[in-house]
Amino acid sequence: MATVPHRLLGISGSLRSQSSNTAVLKTLSDRLSNQAEMSLFALNEIPLYNADLEAQMPASVAALKNAIAQADGLIICSPEYNYGTSGVLKNALDWASRPGFNSTLKNKPVLIMTSSPGVLGGVRAQAQLRETLSATLSRVIRGPQIVIPSVNEKIQDGSFTDEKTIDFMLAAVDDLIREIKAAS
Repeated sequence: MATVPHRLLGISGSLRSQSSNTAVLKTLSDRLSNQAEMSLFALNEIPLYNADLEAQMPASVAALKNAIAQADGLIICSPEYNYGTSGVLKNALDWASRPGFNSTLKNKPVLIMTSSPGVLGGVRAQAQLRETLSATLSRVIRGPQIVIPSVNEKIQDGSFTDEKTIDFMLAAVDDLIREIKAAS
């Protein structure tokens, strides 16, 4: 009997067409074993959060919430902008966190990664993401932080090429899948 792989949803905190964060997620998706499959959700169409719009949910927000609900776990890869996560990612998490304390993020296992052209790899954005996801009642995977410094030097032809970091990320995905299995 074939087992159904775990469904993961990858969310990049960058909108750029040549985003290094999206490249990291695509490379990771291509390297997952048969225990998981990951689809990516682009945040380009998510409007700025406005509680007045909640009664008639924008289609793009409904699609985001549905994608999160259908996923067994999330993998978020964020850039670091001005010592924090990107506004577009924070905005999407604000939308996804509604209704408060009972959203599709509640109890959802989440693996977070950050990257930066700088030497710290987005460690400050990582801290901000952990705090935001804590407020959404998500289950952030504990373990060594996945921070990718000098990310621009590790992208070639749209793919992330740092094998040591890829192995580290794959080990963290194993932790995510263990968390998913423990919850089921």
